[in-house]
Amino acid sequence: MFLNAVIIVLQEILEASLLISVLLVFTQLFHKIWGKSFSLKTSWVAYSIILGIIGAGLYSHYTPQVSEWFDYVGQEVVNASIHIGSLILLLILAFVVPSKKITGKLMTRSRLTTFCMTGVVLLAIIREGSEIMQYVGGIAGQSGNFTPIVFGGIIGAGIGLSIGVLLYYGLMSLSIKWAYRLGLILLMLIAGNMGSQAVLLLTQADWLPFTPIAWNTSALLAEDSILGHLLYALIGYEATPSILQLVCYLSGMIMIAISPLFRKVQPHNQSLAGTN
Repeated sequence: MFLNAVIIVLQEILEASLLISVLLVFTQLFHKIWGKSFSLKTSWVAYSIILGIIGAGLYSHYTPQVSEWFDYVGQEVVNASIHIGSLILLLILAFVVPSKKITGKLMTRSRLTTFCMTGVVLLAIIREGSEIMQYVGGIAGQSGNFTPIVFGGIIGAGIGLSIGVLLYYGLMSLSIKWAYRLGLILLMLIAGNMGSQAVLLLTQADWLPFTPIAWNTSALLAEDSILGHLLYALIGYEATPSILQLVCYLSGMIMIAISPLFRKVQPHNQSLAGTN
């Protein structure tokens, strides 16, 4: 039970932690590239975390009622809606970033970008946080020794947060060019994962048709293994994704790739390390 607690909490915390780290990196990069004309305040992180924890508590509390919606597939539909909403906000963020030719209305664009970042993290914390709360609540309803579970959860949360912090400072230690490129790759994977997970949940709810399995890598790497859980949190790994999931995963990545955020030309002679 100790190891299960570590893995479950780590997987949920890691997804939100990586998302926050990547968006924080872009917050700093926008300031370096555009200066005060497109400078974003990092206070959006605090707001999104506080509101997200409150939202996660409410969602966890009302999950039994939510699960009865839509002929008892309410939880799948709501979670899929959260993924879709997060993906939409991420795409809006990617498309409102000013391109090289756009210099006007930067204040409006910066506010919309901040709103999108806050919304994406808020929804991620609601989704991941509610699952942790449901897990803890389910364990608390059983008799037994909870000490291993508590310590396992704390360790899992600590590892997840630490990876997020290391990712942030690791990217910030690079030049603007490479920090931007690696951040974009991670953002593309996050967007693809959101689309894929939304399809999976709606398929489970019978709101989307089942499609053939694209491949089966269960023999190479099982989803329920430790590495499988970690890869799920990092890139949305699934051993048996459907063709529709694969299409939506690639579509999410492509949408980021054709956005102004991807096409933005960064300075090649500047470095974030040691700059003010």
